[in-house]
Amino acid sequence: MQLSVSRRSTLGGLLGGLALTAGSALWPLSEAQAQFRVEISGVGATQIPLALARFRDETRSPQPVSAIIKADLERSGLFKFMDASADKLDETSRPALADWRAKNADALVMGSVTPLADGRFDVRYQLWDVLKGKENGVRSFLIGASELRQVAHRIADEIYEKLTGDKGAFASRIAYVSKVGKQHMLMVADSDGEGAQAALTIGQPIISPAWSPDGGRLAYVSFLTGKATVVVQDVASGRYRTVADFKGTNSSPAWSPDGKQLVVTLSRDTGSQLYVINVNGDGVRRLTQSGAIDTEATWSPDGSTIYFVSDRGGAPQIYKVPAAGGAAQRVTFSGAYNISPAISPDGRWMSYIGQVDNGGYRVHLMELSSGNVKVLTDTRDDESPSFAPNSKLIIYATRAQGREVLMTTSLDGRVKAKLPVPQADLREPVWGPMLAALR
Repeated sequence: MQLSVSRRSTLGGLLGGLALTAGSALWPLSEAQAQFRVEISGVGATQIPLALARFRDETRSPQPVSAIIKADLERSGLFKFMDASADKLDETSRPALADWRAKNADALVMGSVTPLADGRFDVRYQLWDVLKGKENGVRSFLIGASELRQVAHRIADEIYEKLTGDKGAFASRIAYVSKVGKQHMLMVADSDGEGAQAALTIGQPIISPAWSPDGGRLAYVSFLTGKATVVVQDVASGRYRTVADFKGTNSSPAWSPDGKQLVVTLSRDTGSQLYVINVNGDGVRRLTQSGAIDTEATWSPDGSTIYFVSDRGGAPQIYKVPAAGGAAQRVTFSGAYNISPAISPDGRWMSYIGQVDNGGYRVHLMELSSGNVKVLTDTRDDESPSFAPNSKLIIYATRAQGREVLMTTSLDGRVKAKLPVPQADLREPVWGPMLAALR
């Protein structure tokens, strides 16, 4: 098998190389580097008509709160927007709901962003059910300037849940690898790609980042000791420790749902097989016993099953094995080449990369209960799918106009958003869990 940093050519980066220069705490990029330009295509099968007013006094804050809320909801593809700014509404207003019903609006959002003398902001909003003529009560957040983007995502989550019945996932983070010239950075950003910060900067490729279930740590692969090892790094402080540094290759870490264990690919005994280890590096237990390459493992949300990629049948396919050990069962049967499994947090879906008839690699979605599969993308070079914490969107890497970019797609494939960064190639995205609520 040829050495490469491509996930496809190495069954998930199993033999890919990187050289770690230093671990670091998060540090922000310049404004020009950090900003994503979100491009959205397609709409959902049904859209909720939502009127949104610019928040009163938000021009006095460093973040356009209402615009962030709109962009979040827009990416879901489930909302059709009407601009209510001309009415100069805020959370204290009594809107003319009959007028908005006449405009076919289902809901109305308005609020305010008030700067306080101590440097904090009082953010308030009100959501009206236009059809029922009911208000949902004023919500307020007393926060610092650095929390404005996060509170905007929280508000978008609350609106999303009120109007769809499903949890939102805008108040979450993504991690990915950014390459600019010869420099590679492990990045952490808001779910919309904004506020990007570097958790790690090195001169060689980075592969296989994975979020801990609590969102506080990232596992990845490095050459910290001169060979491939698995490292766990605290995102906030930058402190790290090597947890897998065995003879041979150590790669492809994935967290157990309780955050106490990792499943990794090791070649310490024979070939490349799956092992379960404690997060502190002890308690090593071999999980698979094959003469093939077993790699790219991921846990089911309930912790009972581990899905992985193996070429034991001659070509890469996805299998599953009980987390306690046992016989492996093949999961994918459609297509000759399937890798990079990701299981949705609700346990209903598996996304993966499959080769299609024209030789391209596209994001696929399988309903686990039925085994039904559909192709979600029309690009050729897709990699690394990862579910949002509410299981409603998938982030993945692909190539567009000669560059490596990140995109999200809805589960029906109708709505896609491209999140490009100028002068950077983006790889290996992984969507983290929901962040703790603001107080």
